[in-house]
Amino acid sequence: MPNAHITAPPRQFLPADFAVTTWDALQPYFETLQQRPINSSEELSRWLADISELEAVISEDACWRQIRMTRDTASKEYEEAFTYFCMEIQPKLQPYADALNRKLLDSPFTADLDPAQYFPYLRNVRKQVKLFSEKNIPIQAELSVMAQQYGVISGAMTIEVNGQEYTLQQAAKFLENPDRKLREEVFTKTGERRLQDREKLDALYSSLVSKRHEVAQNAGFANYRDYKFEELGRFEYTKEDCFQFHQAIREHILPLVGGALERQRQKLGLDTLRPWDGDAEPEGTKPLEPFKDGNELISKSIACFKELRPFFGECLEVMQEMQRLDLDSRKNKAPGGYNCPLAETGVPFIFMNAAGQMKDLTTMVHEGGHAVHSFLSHNLPLSAFKEYPMEIAEVASMSMELFTMDHWHLFFDNPEELRRAKLQQLERAIVIFPWIATIDKFQHWVYENPAHTTEERTAAWTRILDEFTPGNIDWTGFEHFRASNWQRQLHLFEVPFYYIEYGIAQLGAIAMWKQYREKPEQALDNYMKALSLGYTKTLPELYEAAGIRFDFSPAYVKELADFVQAEIDLLIKK
Repeated sequence: MPNAHITAPPRQFLPADFAVTTWDALQPYFETLQQRPINSSEELSRWLADISELEAVISEDACWRQIRMTRDTASKEYEEAFTYFCMEIQPKLQPYADALNRKLLDSPFTADLDPAQYFPYLRNVRKQVKLFSEKNIPIQAELSVMAQQYGVISGAMTIEVNGQEYTLQQAAKFLENPDRKLREEVFTKTGERRLQDREKLDALYSSLVSKRHEVAQNAGFANYRDYKFEELGRFEYTKEDCFQFHQAIREHILPLVGGALERQRQKLGLDTLRPWDGDAEPEGTKPLEPFKDGNELISKSIACFKELRPFFGECLEVMQEMQRLDLDSRKNKAPGGYNCPLAETGVPFIFMNAAGQMKDLTTMVHEGGHAVHSFLSHNLPLSAFKEYPMEIAEVASMSMELFTMDHWHLFFDNPEELRRAKLQQLERAIVIFPWIATIDKFQHWVYENPAHTTEERTAAWTRILDEFTPGNIDWTGFEHFRASNWQRQLHLFEVPFYYIEYGIAQLGAIAMWKQYREKPEQALDNYMKALSLGYTKTLPELYEAAGIRFDFSPAYVKELADFVQAEIDLLIKK
């Protein structure tokens, strides 16, 4: 069994006390690597190890700058430190990174690298060389800074409920309240608060789209979608596969979502569901409250992970000891949640906005799955081997959501509450698919039509949203909120085209859970084996190591959706 206690190996190339400060301090190390002769396979291996060490140090520094800024979006100091890296360091190291990539591909000793381990890495290097453009360096630097403005704008959003100020993440808990008038009030206030910044976010997104299109054209692509598919390393599937996936979701998942909404309507005893009714509990039923605050959330999560497999709990314990957790929601904290791998020290950082809700438990175990992936892949020899694609990264996190359900008694000592929690989780595993298809299809439209107006974008969003909405919810009088609902999704601003991965990985996670129901220990062994491979194998090979298929065909979508629906039906009958 691996040990969760990670000791960062001593530096071999950089001085032990070296810290990233200025480009002038970094440049000599890139110069040394660029000029160093490579006269044997052994020298190539040493050269790659030194590049890896340099990459890890720079990556960890950049990650800490971003972590600090998301934890306090009001801090000018943190914003300036992040901006300095994006504008003054990153652009200057990119030409050197390209030169080092070319040096690797030109070396005759590269042919001696074991393809069983190096194939994905070398494929990725060739892709980076193909995409590199000097003209894009300043634009990409600007894009990095611009994208972070989404967190600054969103992090400042608050509303008042019962005389108290809440972030929008904290206020969301009121949408579970049995008091329908209160739910409507909170829903309305949240929508109106978002509308205050609608034009600002529209303008920011239009600028991002314009600059991203310019990047694509500079690299020789017709549009940013085609460029981004290449940049994200989508070697195993195409845009046409995504379109087929959208179709499968519409045909096989949407009816199940409609059924879930109809059960919600009946449960609440309503004639018609309104937008504030989707998460609500009926009168006399308390909303699920799995924990009180971040401290209780982490202590219960550690116990839950330990019951599942001791190593998983140890990972979270190490993170707690090293203060690599920021869980509670607060004002001026960026929205969302993430697990940030830290390439040199190896122990990642979990950031989220917990407010005591069921969805926060899901977020915690989800990010905990990512953290386990970071621990398991840390001992791979090169930093590049740990930069695994999101289609497997999200299997790590989404599988953990489902694996841990058998241990949620630690959060819910009431059997009925535990049943409700599992039911919510399984319904969410299905309900998430149409939103994934909506966001993905919207991005295809946005970047295929980069010169669109704000009005055209709103019309396209509404049309696509309608396509993946079952029609059980009456939005009358609130259509203006729905028309800008896409602004809630930070991925559109910060990590474009990163979203379909959730759908592909959700299928993988359901397949992992199906395997777990049949052979629990074998499934966990396969899970750990696949994650420990990092990106030394292709996606189909990583899925195969996990004991599942890399497949999102309509037939497979239907098979797995039907499996989850059968499990939902069993919980409903309990």
